[in-house]
Amino acid sequence: MIDSELLRGLTPQVLGVLVRRGADFAAAEDAVQDALVEAVRHGDGVAPDDPKGWLVTVAWRKYLDARRAASSRALREVKVSLEPPPGPTEQSDDTLLLLSRCCHPALTPASAVALTLRAVGGLTTAQIAQAFLVPEATVAQRISRAKRTLAGARFDAPGDARAVLRVLYLIFNEGFTGAVDLAAEAIRLTRQLLASMPDDPEAAGLLALMLLHHARRAARRGAAGELVPLAEQDRSRWDTAMIAEGVVLLQSALARDRLGEYQAQAAIAALHDDAASAAETDWPQILEWYDELTRLTPGNPAVALNRAVAVGHVDGPLAGLRLVEALDAGLPRRQAAAAYLHERAGDRAAAARLYAVAADAAASAAERTHLLTQAARLSRRG
Repeated sequence: MIDSELLRGLTPQVLGVLVRRGADFAAAEDAVQDALVEAVRHGDGVAPDDPKGWLVTVAWRKYLDARRAASSRALREVKVSLEPPPGPTEQSDDTLLLLSRCCHPALTPASAVALTLRAVGGLTTAQIAQAFLVPEATVAQRISRAKRTLAGARFDAPGDARAVLRVLYLIFNEGFTGAVDLAAEAIRLTRQLLASMPDDPEAAGLLALMLLHHARRAARRGAAGELVPLAEQDRSRWDTAMIAEGVVLLQSALARDRLGEYQAQAAIAALHDDAASAAETDWPQILEWYDELTRLTPGNPAVALNRAVAVGHVDGPLAGLRLVEALDAGLPRRQAAAAYLHERAGDRAAAARLYAVAADAAASAAERTHLLTQAARLSRRG
């Protein structure tokens, strides 16, 4: 019997094989699902020696059966294709091929994320909907729209890896929002991607970034579920093994001397994780990395905002405030950053007012509660 966890891990690999052989994405996914049903149906039997090979064989025959039923004109091609010749390519890792198809630039970010989680992550439509707290029908529409967009396209070679990295980064940033821990899922998928392109420093940098941030997950919430800012977190609750793995990955990536934005972000995260306390944070070095990140991502307002906060720690809060005030007033978290710097400058009244303003634009209830708590704390006298 093939266990369920192994089936989940094999599903994207088998789907990738069918896609590489020329199968249409939607038809290939249907064939793989039919093969999985057959695997479950015969679950009481002896597990095959080569589960992946067995699934590929069954899924390919399911696909060919579907084609044969759909069009008799394809019969000759079906017979030729019925027994694909074995070769080393059949043992290759198709993760990058499949991911690059799911993250095709013609797709919207929302559709690419949904299709990636469905086809590569092995999540059900219901699980994806629960993770994003949206109706299941919305996710189904996104996946169907993505499949229609990709219909007829042939992918004989992996596409732009940068598009894949962007989508995985988006998935990670959703964090834990529902029944599925999307941050953990993004880490799992990025590990698969790195295994298929081990010499890519940005893939290693992205995985390092994810690990270095995810290592703090246990300390991000208080006993009542409230947000705990980085400076106030109990660092003994950070996952030191995960931090160590992230640092090793980052060092290996940086040694290749092909710096990218994910490596720079990971370096900043590593410096935060390396500090034994908030007071010991190496802000001058963090600012240097933000300068590198600004060079790598010119015009990125989120980077500019974070850099302004770093400047506030290095050159004083007023210097940071001047940079913040030069940014678009509608930029998310701009008012919260300004409030933080005003508080550091000793202007409690301005900080309290700006925290309250920031709360009105908060992206979540937990963030809104945190900002209102800060405003109330600074408004109290004595």
